[in-house]
This record gives sequence, structure tokens and C-alpha cells, in this order.
Amino acid sequence: MSSTTNAVTTGAVMTNAVRQPGPEPTCPPPDPHPRKPGYVPPPGACDAHFHVFGPGDVFPYAPKRPFTPYDQPKATLLALHRFLGFERGVLVQSSCHGTDHRALLDLLADTGGRYRGVALLDPETPDAEIARLDAAGVCGVRFNFLPHLGGRPSIEGMRTVMEKVAPFGWHVEIHVTGKELLDSLDLITSIRGKVVIDHIGRVDVTEGTAGFAFGALKRLLDRGSIWVKLSGVDRISRAGPPFADAVALARALARHAPQRVLWGTDWPHPNISRFMPNDGELVDLIPQIAEDTRTQQLMLVDNPTAFFGFAKA
Repeated sequence: MSSTTNAVTTGAVMTNAVRQPGPEPTCPPPDPHPRKPGYVPPPGACDAHFHVFGPGDVFPYAPKRPFTPYDQPKATLLALHRFLGFERGVLVQSSCHGTDHRALLDLLADTGGRYRGVALLDPETPDAEIARLDAAGVCGVRFNFLPHLGGRPSIEGMRTVMEKVAPFGWHVEIHVTGKELLDSLDLITSIRGKVVIDHIGRVDVTEGTAGFAFGALKRLLDRGSIWVKLSGVDRISRAGPPFADAVALARALARHAPQRVLWGTDWPHPNISRFMPNDGELVDLIPQIAEDTRTQQLMLVDNPTAFFGFAKA
């Protein structure tokens, strides 16, 4: 397994990936030296999308996982949030942990209601397990459509899972690319309850705001029950840091539907193959995405408070 050792120093958080005996990681660790951002998030700000990995010797990775990460445990995440200025967060279950939610539940149990969780479920998940997750602070279920994470899920299986979580009022999280977004519009609009699209729909940034997928995403936001996470600018950018091409798309969505946008770091950025972002620099992009204090307050505080069911700040 892999593991990390962490040191908090004056003005910096450092995360040093240390290899231990076990499977070789198949994706790189995050930038070990996040910069202190100049932008200060408002009180009650929420990082609406991140993951926690392991540590593998405590919370083992799934045998059939699609990738093996470096350990990035709870302590590292919480130190990073303090450093960046986030008081709340939403842990999205990673496919490398599969449907074993012990690492997620460990974070929720230790953070006094300041964090929520998004689960990965299969149609055979018992109702009692869903009730247990709900009581712990899980409030949503995610479906991955990307090939490297298992590909398009069974529509019948999705509907079974959504029926199981509906009594708890969970939202549905959709992780697609732009083409899959277009192919899945009927499915997405048929979902009852709240829906959020991850990472700007992973639209093709070269198509700009005139692209078909981007236009479809805007129309989805106009429905009033669908949100989008303005995370992952590093994932969809073709230009590289400071990701101006992707930031322009995020900014257009924040202008179009400020009450339907959320923001997240996507730490520790699994399966990034080109531009590993610096998390402090990502935070400094927030004022470029949400251009005024009202939109920043909505994106970072008011919208996540309502969407994820936090107590009002």
C-alpha cells in the first residue's frame, strides 16, 4: 500500500507521498506544496467536491478498483481545508474504495456535522445500509459514466438505486463527459429530486460557450432542479495553468445561473495526467469564476448549505 506523511509548517501545508510495500500507485499524488491563496473564502465556505484515500492499511482499497492512489487520508484533507480557509466540505466516495464507505464514515464521524458525504451504491445495497449512511451524514449518490471508472452504468441499475435513496431525499450526482451529457439528457431530466453535474460536465473546452454540450448544460440549469459543480478546470483545460480557457466556461455558468453553481477543489485530483493543479492557486481562481461577492457567497456558502442540507452558517 501507499501512504503519506504530512507536516504543517508556518504558512504552508506539505504532503510528502511515501511509498510503502504494496501495489504501485497508478496515478500521481497531489502537489505537495499548496500555496497560501490570496483569496479568503467567506465564513462557512464549502469545498463541495473532494476525496479521501485510505490510509490503505486502515481502509483498504477495493480489490477490483480502477486505479490505485497514493494514500491521502483524513488528517491531510482537514489540514488542507484549514490552510485554504474552508469550514465545510463534501466527501465524494471514490471508485478506488468502491462501495466500502468506512473512510468516508470515519471523516463524517470526526467533523461534527460540518461535512457531508456522497456514496457509491449498487442495486443490491440493503435499505438498512442506506439508512445507516444517511444517519451518518451521507446525502447523495454518484454515478460515474467515464470509461476509466467503469463506463456507463446500467440504466435499470441506476433507477433501482435512485428508488432506494429517494425516501431519504438524497441528490443524484452525475459524472459524464460532454458527449455523454448530450446522450444522457433524457435520463438526467427524468430524475426526480435534485441533481448535480460534476466538473462543468467535462465539456470540450475547445468548443467554448457555443458548444452543444455547454448549451445543453445551461438549459439543464434553467430547469431549477439541476446544479453544476464548477470544479475540475484543470481537467478540461487545454491551455494549462492558470486554466483560463476552462475558467471562462465556469464564469459563464456562474453568470448564467448563480443560484445553481457549487465549487470544489477535487483534491487530491485522481487520474490527472497533464496539469496537476496547486490547490492554493485553484482557490485564487474563485474570484475569476464568481466575479462579485454576492456570487461568491452563493457558490461557496448559500448554495451548498441548501443543496447538501447544512445548518445555516
